[in-house]
Amino acid sequence: MDTKITLSFDKDVVKQAKEFANAHHISLSRLTEFIYRQLAHKTYDSLEELPISDWVNMLAEGSVEYQRSPRSRKAVKDEYLATRK
Repeated sequence: MDTKITLSFDKDVVKQAKEFANAHHISLSRLTEFIYRQLAHKTYDSLEELPISDWVNMLAEGSVEYQRSPRSRKAVKDEYLATRK
């Protein structure tokens, strides 16, 4: 059974990931699921240990920056609705 989740990514990364997925005849959802399945297959002690294949490296530009900022439910909802216009 599929479960829906909401993720936020840089729009350029999403564009490149969609292009990659389309070129390989797979949906972006299934591509993301594949990546998570690979990560969940083994326990890693740090982000540096994660196995990143060449095609994932092709999608990334520059160094990885993990940013977390507290957002209200309203801000998340407004952001989501803005993408649906």
